[in-house]
Amino acid sequence: MNQALFPSVIVDGAEISASFIAAEAQNHTAPKGKPGLAWRKAARALIVRHLLLREAEAKGISATPTDFGNGRRETQEDAQVAALLEQVLTPEEVSEDDTKTEWQRDPSRFKTPPLWEASHILCETREMAQTLIAQINRGAQFAHVAKDNSQCGSATDGGFLGQLSPRDTVPEFEAAMRRLEEGAITQEPVQTRFGFHIIRLDAKEDGRQLPFQAAQTRVREALERAAWARAARTYTSELMDKANIEGIILPDETPKKGKTL
Repeated sequence: MNQALFPSVIVDGAEISASFIAAEAQNHTAPKGKPGLAWRKAARALIVRHLLLREAEAKGISATPTDFGNGRRETQEDAQVAALLEQVLTPEEVSEDDTKTEWQRDPSRFKTPPLWEASHILCETREMAQTLIAQINRGAQFAHVAKDNSQCGSATDGGFLGQLSPRDTVPEFEAAMRRLEEGAITQEPVQTRFGFHIIRLDAKEDGRQLPFQAAQTRVREALERAAWARAARTYTSELMDKANIEGIILPDETPKKGKTL
């Protein structure tokens, strides 16, 4: 991205440098050949952050960062922004009628998670996996091939992994498993960070549609998150309307109530 084409942004006399915006732009998507879109998204995000932190300071808000575990910890600035929004936002209340109306809009969206039973053979190289696939296609028993060749601890069980739910495996493995019919094996090795897999789908159960009583909590929580997001966007839009922003023209992003899920 040519920073010379994109100037720094000034917010009420405070500069957000072009280099800072360029670094933030790496976190925003844009169509190929249109870096200006990612730049504007990044600039807007940094302007909003600047204004929220300024409001938190003006209101004397302090906050203790949350420790999320696994080495992840909230930054002091993120904690301040969260505390500010908790104090100033008043999202629309979600009624039981709102919840039922949202569920009735398309009940098929609310299902139990699918379940799979699968087996696999883990190989160190693609070539080995391809050789073993050919052996299985010629009639070799999957379980025997797994016991003799798999580099996974499941080899002792013939490669059987048991019952799996979404996100129980790495994304590449799950995506390949979802494409299989019952009893089928992958005809090309599936590469993950662990190696090359041959996957057999032993059984699957598609998610079942939930009745309103079972889906009610999930629907209400989703509506509450959407209401909170609308309130946050309204608040930040108001802050931006009051600020003197130079160096960029931003579109009106005032939220409108509509579909939420």
